[in-house]
Amino acid sequence: MKKLKLISGVLWAVLCLVIVLVLFPGLNAISGSFARLPFMKINPNYTGGEIARHIIEADYSIDIRKPVFDGLAGERRKGFVQVDWRGEIPEILSDTIDYDLDDKPDFSISILKSLAKTEIRPISGRVGKVLVSTPASYGWVVRVEVIK
Repeated sequence: MKKLKLISGVLWAVLCLVIVLVLFPGLNAISGSFARLPFMKINPNYTGGEIARHIIEADYSIDIRKPVFDGLAGERRKGFVQVDWRGEIPEILSDTIDYDLDDKPDFSISILKSLAKTEIRPISGRVGKVLVSTPASYGWVVRVEVIK
């Protein structure tokens, strides 16, 4: 019985070693094909969510993203909405944002780029404070707290 266990253990180890050696050269291709599968998505907590509306201004564009309420186990009561400004952004930026796409403004935001100062004026009762306001490689990003 001891010999049977020893032989099966050694065979299992050799089989695993062969599998690893065969698959190792193709790991990049395999991981790339897995990443392209339709159900593989980056968590919206990192990306800011899907783009819900794209507004084009004279020198810049605004991407208003869908609100994110994702939590570890289900949705949270509080989440955020991310707004991206792309292009040649003026020194003083002031816009009114409708994040829930009901054609009624939800908040007004002003950004002074040189001081990195952001001021929000909630219009809707479901809008909270500014969570993040920072320059990005493509322009400026703001995340605003929203309540479900």
